[in-house]
Amino acid sequence: MTQTESSLSPDRSQDAAPKVVARKHPGRWVAAALILLAAIALVRWAATNEGFGWGEFAEYLFKPEILQGVKNTLLLTLAAEALSLSLGTLLAVMRMSQNKIISGASFFYSWLFRSVPLPVLLIFIFFCAAIVPEIGFGSFTIDTNDLFASPFLACLLGFGLNDAAYTSEFVRAGLMSVPKGQTEAAYAMGMSPARAMWRIVLPQALRIIIPPAGNAFIGMLKLTSIAMVIGYGDLMNTVRSIYSSEFNTIPMLLVATFWYLVMTTVFSIAQHFIERYYGKGFERR
Repeated sequence: MTQTESSLSPDRSQDAAPKVVARKHPGRWVAAALILLAAIALVRWAATNEGFGWGEFAEYLFKPEILQGVKNTLLLTLAAEALSLSLGTLLAVMRMSQNKIISGASFFYSWLFRSVPLPVLLIFIFFCAAIVPEIGFGSFTIDTNDLFASPFLACLLGFGLNDAAYTSEFVRAGLMSVPKGQTEAAYAMGMSPARAMWRIVLPQALRIIIPPAGNAFIGMLKLTSIAMVIGYGDLMNTVRSIYSSEFNTIPMLLVATFWYLVMTTVFSIAQHFIERYYGKGFERR
């Protein structure tokens, strides 16, 4: 009996435990070395290639017209995304309605704007005054030439209305991820449906909504380059105007690429911290 107890003692069992040795992966180091060498070769080739026109790139990088284009791009992106999120949230709530007409209207909107190409929509809105010369009620009217003929307003409506059709889907997914019991508990406390949605459901759904919303925002930032089809002075249209007259296409495209990289990086970092804030308590252990 004593012999059995001694053989199962903690000290003896710990001494007999096998030592875990991490498996070596030489292939990974070889792959990493090859990637590093390829990156160095690519950077060296780009830096010494005169075709990129790095001198002109540096000359135009901080030109006032370029910075104005960056400002216009940011302004359009923020305004269009605000419209998209507001309208998309409304469409998501409508889609979840028990009323078939309300949910059907939301479905029809999403189907329509997801089917029309964005350049077509922008041009259509820009020339909408030809179809609807004025809008209003009674003696109060607005000349649509003053409204839709503005490239900024046409782009704001085009991008916002188009993106809302996609925004409604991930907002609806976020709202549906909240357990139904949360809504029922809010109703039991005497909250109205609107108050329950605003105070209980939506804050919990933000954890699911924010990641795709951040990606949609960055996508909108790059999508604004299409605004040049109706002459809005965004970054891409400014760059195109310069290289069309100066015939320095590659350097100007590099200027546009640089600023898009800067803006995308800044917003990606902001998205990371926002996601981490709303994801507290849900991190993987």
